Amino acid sequence: MVKGKITLDYLRNKKNTGHKITMMTAYDYSSARLVDEAGIDVVLVGDSLGMVVLGYDSTVPVTMDEMVHHLKAVSRGVKNSFIIGDMPFMSYHVSREKAVENAGRFIKEGRCDAVKIEGGSKMAPIVQAVVDVGIPVCGHIGLTPQTATMLSGFKVQGQDKDSASELLTFARDIEDAGAFMIVMECIPDLLAKRIAEEVSIPAIGIGAGADCDGQVLVYHDVLGLFERFTPKFVKRYADLAPVIKEALIRYRNDVETGSFPGPEHCFHMKSDDVDKI
Repeated sequence: MVKGKITLDYLRNKKNTGHKITMMTAYDYSSARLVDEAGIDVVLVGDSLGMVVLGYDSTVPVTMDEMVHHLKAVSRGVKNSFIIGDMPFMSYHVSREKAVENAGRFIKEGRCDAVKIEGGSKMAPIVQAVVDVGIPVCGHIGLTPQTATMLSGFKVQGQDKDSASELLTFARDIEDAGAFMIVMECIPDLLAKRIAEEVSIPAIGIGAGADCDGQVLVYHDVLGLFERFTPKFVKRYADLAPVIKEALIRYRNDVETGSFPGPEHCFHMKSDDVDKI
């Protein structure tokens, strides 16, 4: 486990030496601190917070102000991990200037190390504009949740020759635009392997098989905290929601029956002193 702040060179070296990169989402100080202390390489403050934290039906409603708010909390909890902020829908689509301005807010206000931008070759000029002002960019291809409606829903991408070839082109164009990393979501494993082999930047998978340069998952999925649905590609390492609910029920019962707080939870004074009040 690395000691000290993780850098772009460290992440590049992991790909070049065949060592897998670990990435996990976090959305607040407490979760960020746990992920960082676990030795995870990259903390992604994903716009998935719209669904798992804010209760939206998708990532689309998430705003810049909401993302910056959560980035600030995460950055206070991280010492070593590399922090990437997910630029929300319509924060970089309008113009290169607006994209640069909003990416700058992430760096200056949110204190993250890099930003993530969804999309293929059409987003390459945006990626380049942000990189040109000195802000590292992570790309994101395959299933792009912000534009899932255009992709006919949340489903695997690149399953035929033409669409697979298109995704490979997307990856090359995003790399050429200056991105330091790319996330591949919900694409066939052999296609993900091909992309990881053909680009020089780390290619991180989520639902993209085992031959990527690293993996990313959502904190709430890994810990069993989000019960609305669980994607096929998720492995749960804990099932905390039932444990938490049971603890809360026990608390409720203790309060209702008067067994909490007990004497050990109270601050005491002599009865004579009370009588003198």
